[in-house]
Amino acid sequence: MLAAVYHGKEEIWVESVPEPTLDDGEVLLQIEACSVCGTDLRTYRHGDPKITPPRILGHEFCGRVVESRAVGANVRVGDRVVMYIVIPHGSDRYTEMGRENLTTHRTTMSYHHDGAFAPLMKVPARAVELGNLFPVTSEIPSVQMSIAEPLGCVINAHSRLNIGLKDTVIVIGAGPIGIMHAVIARLQGAQKVFLLDVNPRRLEMATQFDVDEAIPVTADGSHRERIKELTEGYGPSVVIVAVSSGQAQADALEIAGKAARVNFFAGLPKTAPTAELNVNHIHYKELELSGSYSEKKSDFQAAYALLHSGRFPADRIVTHTLPLSRMTEAFGLMESGEALKVCILP
Repeated sequence: MLAAVYHGKEEIWVESVPEPTLDDGEVLLQIEACSVCGTDLRTYRHGDPKITPPRILGHEFCGRVVESRAVGANVRVGDRVVMYIVIPHGSDRYTEMGRENLTTHRTTMSYHHDGAFAPLMKVPARAVELGNLFPVTSEIPSVQMSIAEPLGCVINAHSRLNIGLKDTVIVIGAGPIGIMHAVIARLQGAQKVFLLDVNPRRLEMATQFDVDEAIPVTADGSHRERIKELTEGYGPSVVIVAVSSGQAQADALEIAGKAARVNFFAGLPKTAPTAELNVNHIHYKELELSGSYSEKKSDFQAAYALLHSGRFPADRIVTHTLPLSRMTEAFGLMESGEALKVCILP
């Protein structure tokens, strides 16, 4: 079969690989859709020391069970499924807290196990045992269900932001993740939601969603003045940084209102992980600053349920679909801002 295989920096080749075979406890999926993550783009451009090549990438997927050697599994041959991709091995204080995303005793699809940029993908026995496969119980298309994994990551951040009816929310970064944050904030009842980005294409697409205004980020800082105008001088009560930029993190502390909650959803590149921040904003404005990494299983379940409800506009998040043979074209579409989510159809 053909698969998109990572060999190193700027080396992802669509090439022939053997079809996976099952051991006891494992399940085989026929992949119907696999969306391209920003992590896939960073891996392609910069490499990733956590991945030992060759490795089939792809971790945002929906597929159908075509073979099973798992006795007593919660899924059967013929079921369409999505997957919580974090696989804890053993137990520690984090798994006991229900925060599997933080344990060091974990493996992950497309990092440690071959992923879903291929027609077939093997699900490890441990993941099947833990119930990490979730049957799709509605007619929602597989392309739309493929975003359950990134949506769960977004919900993980919101689980500590406690957004409600009294909040004004700023999201910095109008890519697919930023759009998801804005939509979730609105679903949680936020009074006002604003998106910021440097890319005019992204901002234009953002206006198609339920946001109050899409604001261009400018070198002269006029976007900060615009936010003051829009918030009567107080600043927002919630700021989410959904772009890998130290300047965006600094801006977040600058524009946040007093007693605001600030979440650094996006990390910085591992080659340049530091940012110059005015931490006096945290002190004098009594800001609550949090980070967000991956997702808990409960976050994935919430994303799975939200997609089934039909209340999340997944059909407008996925803007492009491509065959596996055109896999690397997705990266250019993402970088230009022409696409939000690109989904591969293996």
